[in-house]
Amino acid sequence: MATVTLRNIHKSYGDNEVIKGVDLDIDDREFVVFVGPSGCGKSTLLRMIAGLEDITAGELLVDGERMNEVPPDKRGLAMVFQTYALYPHMSVAENMAFSLRLAGMSKAKRWERAKEVARTLQLEPLLDRKPKALSGGQRQRVAIGRALVRNPRVFLFDEPLSNLDAALRVQMRLELSSLHDSLQSTMIYVTHDQVEAMTLADKIVVLQGGVVEQVGSPLELYHHPNNLFVAGFIGSPKMNFLPVMTTGVQDSGTNVRLPGDAVVTVPVQPKMLMVGDRATLGIRPEHLRIDANNPTVMGEVLVVERLGGETYLYVKIAGGDTFIVQADGDSRAKVRDHVPIYIDGHLCHLFNADGLAVPQAERHHLTLSTPEVSQTQASHQTYAQHPQSSQTD
Repeated sequence: MATVTLRNIHKSYGDNEVIKGVDLDIDDREFVVFVGPSGCGKSTLLRMIAGLEDITAGELLVDGERMNEVPPDKRGLAMVFQTYALYPHMSVAENMAFSLRLAGMSKAKRWERAKEVARTLQLEPLLDRKPKALSGGQRQRVAIGRALVRNPRVFLFDEPLSNLDAALRVQMRLELSSLHDSLQSTMIYVTHDQVEAMTLADKIVVLQGGVVEQVGSPLELYHHPNNLFVAGFIGSPKMNFLPVMTTGVQDSGTNVRLPGDAVVTVPVQPKMLMVGDRATLGIRPEHLRIDANNPTVMGEVLVVERLGGETYLYVKIAGGDTFIVQADGDSRAKVRDHVPIYIDGHLCHLFNADGLAVPQAERHHLTLSTPEVSQTQASHQTYAQHPQSSQTD
């Protein structure tokens, strides 16, 4: 397949600069996902790679060959768009083989290639159907097949699942992952959905305002975000944030005071923050727990979301901030209950006044140890049996 290299890539529309110096290396056979909010520049960057947008400054290389001036049809790339863009008067086979027809391939060879790709995508029984007779997922597979028949060096996907319903998106994510594994091809995928990014990517590129905020594997970004933006964007539900003040600094960690005067010790590198510095504490919903025996803060339940396997509690704590807490699926917490929340400093992140992550004292996996899990389950059971015992008047 191919490697893709971006060196100081810029894109401007008049005086409006939308891509502001992107440097990126995409390895052979890698599945890379560009993710970020609407307007961050991810689709523009993909279209520049495809050749559909001119590069204002910088250099684009595919397998070490400069592509800036090479027209789209000569780059050896294939793009799947958000809209299926299928020809309604053509059958599935004709849609998939159309680009081969334009390339001058004989009818017998392009039909053979279309059938080969249809087998890969499980579209063989549908080759004679028109697009109107297909489901949304089937149409998307035809669009992918149309790219696949060209045997491209790199596949480019521009939010291909955004028009599908939730169940079909899950199914198509599985199919895309399986397709990448079987083809061992280089794929670049654009989405605003961080769940798609986490489940599909070998490497995620987080963009904001035309700038790359962080590049790394899904778990690297999840466990070690560089800044507040990445921490809040990666993870579902998003990370909880609280304004805090540093009250003590020692080799073992930094003490921070939460709204309501509770103190938590976070094991970050010493002297990165000074006493009196303001910072932001971050902790993910799944790393909080309801614990009547060891509460850090108390909070009032505002909303309860029961999803079966887990329950999300939206809890208002001292100072007016709202925490999202992931509890057991059988949690008996109700709206207006007052619940005790334990915050483990080892599972927290600290961000300085500029929003940059304070380096951790040591790399740790953000998971609970077995004894802590057992204690959590026990405290859940205690709270479930006596939910009112921990309420305030």
